[in-house]
Amino acid sequence: MQSAAVDDEGSLLASVFLCVLCVSAVCFLQVLCVKFFLSEMKLILASASPRRAEILRNAGIAFETRAALLDESRRPGELRADYVRRLALGKARAVANAEQDSGDRLYLGADTIVVAGDEILGKPSSEEDARRMLRLLSGAVHEVHTGVALVRRPGAMEGLIEEITRVTFAPLSDDDIEGYIATGEPFDKAGAYAIQGIGGRYITRIEGCYFNVMGLPLARLWSFLRDFGWRESVPD
Repeated sequence: MQSAAVDDEGSLLASVFLCVLCVSAVCFLQVLCVKFFLSEMKLILASASPRRAEILRNAGIAFETRAALLDESRRPGELRADYVRRLALGKARAVANAEQDSGDRLYLGADTIVVAGDEILGKPSSEEDARRMLRLLSGAVHEVHTGVALVRRPGAMEGLIEEITRVTFAPLSDDDIEGYIATGEPFDKAGAYAIQGIGGRYITRIEGCYFNVMGLPLARLWSFLRDFGWRESVPD
């Protein structure tokens, strides 16, 4: 009888121990879940572009900036879509791989080109180059292509999209071109103009996303961020 009582007591203690262990495990898992789902996910803009930063800031999207160092030369025979996508992904990866932070991070890379006919227009290297570009755009329709990449770390989740906007320029006189060049605005802009600045007075029509012409297609980006599990900061 004494042996049976000892066995019963031992079984009871074992049951209590298992219950305590199970409760502790559940509590630990709950803490992990809360930490994962409610922890801050930071968005890192892999670009020094003030225009992309402005778009994010005005849209109320919190972010930090890291400049990406990358050779942006176009490869021989590289298609436009492949070019902007490659550079966008390269920028996001370059910043992500250089980071030491192990927290939940989403790296945003983007690259924008202006295409007039068969020519890709970068930033003008001189007044004469800006003059040539503006003459190409004058009275014609051109396209603005932006590649956007997201890279999530930790992990290996990556994605790419491309947005295209068609832009119509009014005919420009020589005085228009010289006056615009004199403002200095064309010199750090792909295609030698800024739609959000003085250059906007010469644009008669756009087909597609306005923000894409500035360098970041906002609506597409917002949807893209949500697809990647973007969570805005949770107040303490």
